[in-house]
Amino acid sequence: MDYILTLLIFFPFLGALLAVGIKENLKAYGVMISFIELLLVLLMWFMFDSEIEGYQFINFFPLVSSFGVSYLVGLDGISLFLIVLSALISFLAFIYLNEQKELKKLIISLLCLEGIMIGVFCALDVILFYVFWELSLVPMLYIIGAWGSENRVYAAVKFFLYTFLGSLIMLVGILFLAYYYFNVSGIWTFSLIEWYSFGAITKDVQIWLFLAFFCGLAVKVPMFPFHTWLPYAHGQAPTIGSVILAAVLLKMGTYGFVRFSLPLFPDASVSLMIPMAILALIMIVYGSLVAFAQKDIKQVIAYSSISHMGVIMIGIFALNLEGIAGAIFLMLSHGVISGALFMLVGVIYDRRHTKLMSEFGGLAKVMPNYAMVFGIMMMASIGLPLTMGFVGEFLSLLGFFKVSPIMTGIAGLSIIVGAVYMLYLYRKVFYGVSHNAANQKLKDLDSRELSALLPLVVIVIWLGVYPKPLLEPINKGVENMFAVLYSHIDLEETKDFFNFESLENPLTWEGK
Repeated sequence: MDYILTLLIFFPFLGALLAVGIKENLKAYGVMISFIELLLVLLMWFMFDSEIEGYQFINFFPLVSSFGVSYLVGLDGISLFLIVLSALISFLAFIYLNEQKELKKLIISLLCLEGIMIGVFCALDVILFYVFWELSLVPMLYIIGAWGSENRVYAAVKFFLYTFLGSLIMLVGILFLAYYYFNVSGIWTFSLIEWYSFGAITKDVQIWLFLAFFCGLAVKVPMFPFHTWLPYAHGQAPTIGSVILAAVLLKMGTYGFVRFSLPLFPDASVSLMIPMAILALIMIVYGSLVAFAQKDIKQVIAYSSISHMGVIMIGIFALNLEGIAGAIFLMLSHGVISGALFMLVGVIYDRRHTKLMSEFGGLAKVMPNYAMVFGIMMMASIGLPLTMGFVGEFLSLLGFFKVSPIMTGIAGLSIIVGAVYMLYLYRKVFYGVSHNAANQKLKDLDSRELSALLPLVVIVIWLGVYPKPLLEPINKGVENMFAVLYSHIDLEETKDFFNFESLENPLTWEGK
């Protein structure tokens, strides 16, 4: 199965192509293709050896030899579970799917988006990565613009312009970095593996390159003050679009920081650690406070998502094993939890065609199964121990506590605010007196909705109690990333900043 990553990338595209000729049972077809894709991803996970250093399942062939552009894919412990998350969320999204308008076009868009997301997480040629990165805008733009709510066109255009313009600046950084290494080595290459093997860049150049990559990655996260497209996109997107956007697409930005910014620009990462942490802290506090002020259930979850992405960023820029491993785990847990919460909002919107908290009340009696699933996901979202949400948040904050206990304390207090607004939302919607007779006639979760949501409930509890199957490969991937990071350090004070003796298996830095 040497070509399994290539199969994973292009099988959804093949499924999308074949869907053009299908006229009946379109949803069943989408479920079948995404299920086969999920099985292939699980097979890849089974074959993955977490003890091996470096990348596995590498495929390579040149595309533009004169400029070193190639088709190069591979994965490690950092990208492995993001690919699993992409396949899982796509499969469950197809099960949940209940759109009737232009169903064939929607299924084709979703299948293409699945292949693109997997391509982003396993591309090791930076131009190939950038192509997949930009291509991800097209299906999501179409999904929001064609199946969204009243102001969908405005939301879709804003989403596209923000992310596209930021990515153009990142492209300038990519091209300059390739030119820099050409001057150093005499060869053109965009291979990330080759870039990792080259020596350190001077600190001043690192800072400019860090900022160029930051422009593309920060918009995708989205970091303050580039976040304003996200509430519009979530508010106007159909449920299926919000699920994939929150669960997977936002993680492309945080993944980029771990894959590119930290290992290639370590001196810049250390120099800008506190400014980055301050921006992340603003995300956490701002997201929590604005979420508390919302009256729309979906907007509460959208701003809550900004707050949780801030916790991921603060873990990444802890610049230690606990923080970064916790941030990667939190990417996965946030993907599962936010995906489930947006599905749950979609359930109630399908029945009442409103998302305002004031329109509901007493749903726990009318829809007990819905109330139970929502309650579990709400508790996981606020980081209740023994849920998946707790593990990533705890490790991220633990990692940053070593950097700044005060800033970590502020982040922790904001998470408490998150618990307050989520509990307030739950009390408002599920308890109290219902002032609308329509609420008394609502149907509980049906088999389609339960089939999409119950696997996520099981995952949230299972990985909250026993996170080891994910943490071991993630830790190994982060340790390997630190080996690359060390080889790119230009200043002695940066080397002194990192405590590499804390690694469980100290690596040999020379020759990396």
